Amino acid sequence: MKTKIVLWGENAENEKILLAIELLEKDNKILIHVFPQEVATEEFYQTMLDKWRENHEVVFPANHKTIERPLSISDSLLPDDIKTERTDVISRAQAEWHFVVLSTKLYETYKGEIDELKEKIDSLSEYSENAWGDLVEFWKKVSTQIQEHTIFKEHSTILKERTNNLFDKMKGLKKEVQRQYESQSAVLAEQITTELAEIEDKISKGLGVRPLFEELKMLQKKYYETSMTRGDKNKVWAKIDAAFKALKENKGDQRSAEPRKGGGGESGRIQSRYDGLIGAIKKMEISVKKDQQEIDFQNKRISQSEGQLEMQIRQAKMKMVEERIKSKKEKLEDMYNTKVMLDSKLESINKRAKKDEAKEQVKSKIAEDIKSAEENRSDLSEKLEHAASEINESKSLGEKASGILASIATVVGEGFEDAVDTVKAVAEVIGDKAEDFVENIEDKLEEVSDKLEDKAEELMDSVKSSKENKEATQEEE
Repeated sequence: MKTKIVLWGENAENEKILLAIELLEKDNKILIHVFPQEVATEEFYQTMLDKWRENHEVVFPANHKTIERPLSISDSLLPDDIKTERTDVISRAQAEWHFVVLSTKLYETYKGEIDELKEKIDSLSEYSENAWGDLVEFWKKVSTQIQEHTIFKEHSTILKERTNNLFDKMKGLKKEVQRQYESQSAVLAEQITTELAEIEDKISKGLGVRPLFEELKMLQKKYYETSMTRGDKNKVWAKIDAAFKALKENKGDQRSAEPRKGGGGESGRIQSRYDGLIGAIKKMEISVKKDQQEIDFQNKRISQSEGQLEMQIRQAKMKMVEERIKSKKEKLEDMYNTKVMLDSKLESINKRAKKDEAKEQVKSKIAEDIKSAEENRSDLSEKLEHAASEINESKSLGEKASGILASIATVVGEGFEDAVDTVKAVAEVIGDKAEDFVENIEDKLEEVSDKLEDKAEELMDSVKSSKENKEATQEEE
């Protein structure tokens, strides 16, 4: 697009003059060089067309004048006292030059932005994701203007070359970061693989499924939290998955032996679902965070928008990201609710397992107490029979009987109280449903006590009768 024109015209005195008009785009002004006819020879006219208009230097004759005017979209380029038959050339130049001024301003703005980016990138000692994002965003903006032909080719070439140089420098920094990341990833993958090999060795030896399952879960959690390259992630996950499958093959026997305490099928399925849900929640939270960062970035850049159109484009982009965040947050809320539900199920399963274990312990304790009570009763029967034989031979029958009865009361009382205390402790462990069971045990223990007391009373009657008979015999003698 030419910024200089040469044409013939007339002044206020209707004298023929040569006009050379040029645009000063940075200043938004025009210069009108007026040459009178006596110096505007045909040779000078051709020189102005061939050289000056093509931006070559031409020496103007002394007898000329220059008029400076602001560029206006509404007012004519020429002053009122100058006329020309080529009004079409003047009108076209006026429209084109206004566009040139705006495009140059846009170029100057972009040149200022890339100067800032260059200063920022030159100061970097390592790769910066933010700087890369700023550079990408800048080039998107410039390339859009280039596609719409709002920037001149010579300007776009300069911007493209400078942007590519900055991209090359950022790529160099990024390669170094990637190299370090890959090296660190290999070390982390080796650490997890070593830990996994120890677990696999335990699995091959047929050790307890439940402890190994917990170890695998902890290693799986570490895997999710560790940052590695995709290749390393895939290799490590394949090994972890194979270990889980090998563990499941050894799970059947222990599951049947410990259906409730060992984390049976239901517990394992829920735990697996829970672990997967936790991983999905983390990924969704990270995704929402990235979208929010995008909105923050657009908010930051919107104040620097070039004109209304660019600002509207940024606002539209923010709207799309906001809708995406809204959708993700709804899914995230469902995940949180599912997590609460699974937490409740796992807690219920654990409580049930603990209660079953407590019941087994209680049953064992009660069986031991009953056996002990029977043994005590057997011992007491032997003591009673022995006491009876001693009574028949003793002169101090009253004192012997009292001592024996005291022993009986002690044995019966201690056995009874110990059994009752045990049963009441059971009630506190297994809850309200054990009340009937406790009452039944108490009744049986009381029945044993009553029988022992009845035997003691019979023994007293026998002692008393024996004493009376002996005294009567002595009186008769």
